[in-house]
Amino acid sequence: MKLEHFRFETDADGIATLTWDSPNRSMNVITVQVMDELEKAVAHVAATDAIKGCVITSGKETFSGGADLAMLQGLGAEYQKRAKADGPEQAMSFFFDASRRLSQIYRELETCGKPFAAAVHGTCLGGAFELALSCQFRVVSDDEKTRVGLPEIKVGLFPGAGGTQRVARMMPTGDALQMLFRGDQIKPAQAKGMGLVHAVVARDALIQTAKDWLKANPAAKQPWDTEGYRLPSNKVHSAPGMMIWPPANAIYRRETQDNYPAAKAVLAAVYEGLQLPIDQGLRVESRYFAKILRSPQAAHMIRSLFLSKGELEKGARRPAGAPANSFKTVGVIGAGFMGAGIAYVTALAGMKVVLLDRDMAAAEKGKAHSHKIVSDQIAKGRAKSADRDVLLERITPTADYNDLKGCDLIVEAVFEDRAVKAEVIRNVQAVIGKDVIFASNTSTLPITSLAENFARPKQFIGIHFFSPVDKMLLVEVILGKKTGDKALAAALDYVRAIRKTPIVVNDTRGFFANRCVLNYLSEGHRMLIEGVPAAMIENAGKMAGMPVGPLSLTDEVAIDLAWKITQATLKDLGPQAVEPALVDLLDELVVKLERFGRKNKKGFYDYQPGQPKRLWPGLKDLQKVHLDPDAIDVEELKQRLLVCQALEAAKTVEEKVIVDVREADVGSILGFGFAPWSGGTLSYIDGMGAQAFVALCKKLAAKHGPRFKPNRLLVDMAKKGETFYGRFNPYKKAA
Repeated sequence: MKLEHFRFETDADGIATLTWDSPNRSMNVITVQVMDELEKAVAHVAATDAIKGCVITSGKETFSGGADLAMLQGLGAEYQKRAKADGPEQAMSFFFDASRRLSQIYRELETCGKPFAAAVHGTCLGGAFELALSCQFRVVSDDEKTRVGLPEIKVGLFPGAGGTQRVARMMPTGDALQMLFRGDQIKPAQAKGMGLVHAVVARDALIQTAKDWLKANPAAKQPWDTEGYRLPSNKVHSAPGMMIWPPANAIYRRETQDNYPAAKAVLAAVYEGLQLPIDQGLRVESRYFAKILRSPQAAHMIRSLFLSKGELEKGARRPAGAPANSFKTVGVIGAGFMGAGIAYVTALAGMKVVLLDRDMAAAEKGKAHSHKIVSDQIAKGRAKSADRDVLLERITPTADYNDLKGCDLIVEAVFEDRAVKAEVIRNVQAVIGKDVIFASNTSTLPITSLAENFARPKQFIGIHFFSPVDKMLLVEVILGKKTGDKALAAALDYVRAIRKTPIVVNDTRGFFANRCVLNYLSEGHRMLIEGVPAAMIENAGKMAGMPVGPLSLTDEVAIDLAWKITQATLKDLGPQAVEPALVDLLDELVVKLERFGRKNKKGFYDYQPGQPKRLWPGLKDLQKVHLDPDAIDVEELKQRLLVCQALEAAKTVEEKVIVDVREADVGSILGFGFAPWSGGTLSYIDGMGAQAFVALCKKLAAKHGPRFKPNRLLVDMAKKGETFYGRFNPYKKAA
């Protein structure tokens, strides 16, 4: 049997070992070739009398991340091609058969008459874990790096190779639904407790444990293939079953706002599948999977959250030929919340950090931030005391600029004030080496103007982190007019080293993310001024797909920061730059009422210790008008909150602030949570169609003002029937 992606061996006891080790890949991925070979190996095990059972394991440091999503995305393109050539009916038949092939192979494996055991070390996710679930025995290593799970929901899909049916037959239905909806990566001990795996052992005992079980259980079958099997939560149409499904449907509605077809498909596939024998249940799952795989939500989420995100992280925007950078010591200037967070993620990545502030007390306080983060992780069992000691040893607090000598990179994160930053820049450049890159963490101030204070502007760049730094995945890398390729390469190498996702944007006030998200916040403020009930504003934001409403997000960002940004904008651009009503609202909250947001427990919400946050009752008194909630068009509220952001994103493309459309989509989802179901700001427009989007903009502009007027680029795209990914194809140069 000739195999390229697997090694096949049989021992003296008749136990075969199928070792998955795809050549020229750092991780095993399910491809068409892998499916071909797996099917061949299963048939060989079934047909060979001398083989009593088979262990499936990995020859790499990790098991597998699952299916190649590019392969799944390609099925959609093949469907379109066949639909034109052979008609939609034949094309759909092909699509259905192709999309369920992996499910069929796994079913062949578990019913071939010989038992299989999965021996898992490292990551085993998605289709790879579905492979393990189809085995009669599953053993995983007790290593900290080992994780299992079905995360497909996070890219707009759901487990389509038997996952919904097997998981729902292994554990109580409510637990199964929660697992499928959340898509978490599960630790070994937890997986065993959930009934997903049978044993957790040391890595070097994996194979022998699996072999011993196979020898002891030569006629093993899956529970659902055994006579007398009963569902963990009894039948769907039973008293226990009816205690599950009504609340499950309510939870689905609450968590998804009906924006994610894949989540609804999970609910339907489990509900319908549990009323049928496993083979029919798998067919039901396959039908839903084929439907979801062709949905625009899945296509856009796969593109943005898997393909584009991965390409950007691997250096899609890195200057060609620039030498690689490695950083031993990074200087972080400013030990406040942002600077302390930057110090933490830098030290976590193994680099030494010189954390500088105006005095030792402030610098020590910044280091204490890292102590608290790791201590919280220790309390939750996610880290050990030794991990904290090692990390803290890497951070050196100081108030002396001379301690920055020898740093390979400087990241400035001081107060958002030109004069303060200018003084810091002058002090730093007096002590650092001439080849050191200086990066400024600023949320709104243009990098080009800040670089005027640095003697070597080619080595000056913006690196904009998002708060909280330890949790937010996105980093904006901002190019000033004189920033050179060396600085860009260094910034991208640093961002990659700290395991963040970078987008590269050209210099402008607010850059990309803040330009878009500030529109979201301001639109929520306008609605409040118009008389829309605050609760309705917040709910409309969440219904549209945003993680939180605009008022809640303003509290998180800090109302006084929004006020400061507004004041800086007025100072730089004049009184016409911001609507007076918006200025008055922020003045009232910040200056008169000292409501700064969550940080002082008073904002649009009140924050009482030990209680859920609640909208501040005094908001009604700030409204001069109170609209009748029943007379308000909620759909229009949702449109306003999304269109104001997407339109701004389109403007950044026209202004060449964004030069790669992938970065707008990835940046909008990771940076400020723009409706992930849409695939991002530009995919939202593409999904609607430029013509329909322009028409919607004109409708909103006629009713709510010129801020919704579509820009020239969009109008031109609408006339020509273009999309962003068509007109600005990010792969055109590579092709």
